[in-house]
Amino acid sequence: MSEHDPDPGRRRRERYPGTHPRRFEQKYKELDPARYPEMAEHVRARGQTPAGQHVPILVEDVLAHLDPKPGERGVDCTLGWGGHAQRVLERIAPGGALLALDVDPIEFERSTARLRCVCPASVSLEARRTNFAGLAKALAEVGWHDGADFVLADLGLSSMQIDDPARGFSFKVDAPLDLRLNPRRSPSGAEWLARADAGELERALRESADEPRAQSIARALSERRGSIRTTLELASAVRAALPEHLDESERELAVRRAFQAVRIAVNGELEALDELLRQLPDALRPGGRAVVLTFHSGEDRRVKLAFKRGLTEGRYASISSDVVRAGPAEQRNNPRSSPAKLRWARK
Repeated sequence: MSEHDPDPGRRRRERYPGTHPRRFEQKYKELDPARYPEMAEHVRARGQTPAGQHVPILVEDVLAHLDPKPGERGVDCTLGWGGHAQRVLERIAPGGALLALDVDPIEFERSTARLRCVCPASVSLEARRTNFAGLAKALAEVGWHDGADFVLADLGLSSMQIDDPARGFSFKVDAPLDLRLNPRRSPSGAEWLARADAGELERALRESADEPRAQSIARALSERRGSIRTTLELASAVRAALPEHLDESERELAVRRAFQAVRIAVNGELEALDELLRQLPDALRPGGRAVVLTFHSGEDRRVKLAFKRGLTEGRYASISSDVVRAGPAEQRNNPRSSPAKLRWARK
């Protein structure tokens, strides 16, 4: 560092070959939207998601079915980037309150700090770092003993998690096979694979990913138990277990399903969802609304059956008759919205 440097405390950004950054950590403008807001808009205009950010899905449909009103209180069970939450905060002003939950310690602090900057002065924002299976406990902690007026659960991953190679959710680059929503808890994806037998692997692939070749993939992964430690090693092991006649798109889909199945198992996502759905009717005030966004059939089946059971038992007054999906324009502008399914229930 030169003694004549006007700002010796400033670090120079990492240099990269070519005219555009390619690696996640090199996209410093996208990763700093407060300083470079025009870059985020430029990336979104290309139908892509800026690095380190997330484009909320089915926003207008979520708001229509949550129907948040001034003075009401609600829960966002999966805060993520905070896109849905920011719109909800606008709707419940003045006098409303939002309880935001998220299990991810890395993104939680960033998102709550960002939301506090845009939260209307008349609205209360409470934040708890917890899995949504802890909904009832979180409601008790903030004194909402009779529940909330609305509850939103946007399941699945956020773009911040998918795009960050250090999290191990994607096989675009080679990275440690982590796959944890909360990296402070064990096991990682590699550790879970090292201890799972063929039967457990097959069940995960069938129940959490609807994988038609679950048995052969499970057998192949079991034979390599303890040797799969990175994202590309898992992708390679899955591809090697597939029939040669499959085209590249089918192979890609099988790898995605395998990553999904392992991730869901590592994080206990289906068990947490079952617990959320069990608590949900009691978490709502009379007339309260619930919206759940799912991203694969295993989740959607659980939500559909829980809502139907709640309607039959008189715990819900009405439920959605079918799923709401992103339209062609939204899917084109945000491809990650394509698998989303929205279901709602009213107490």
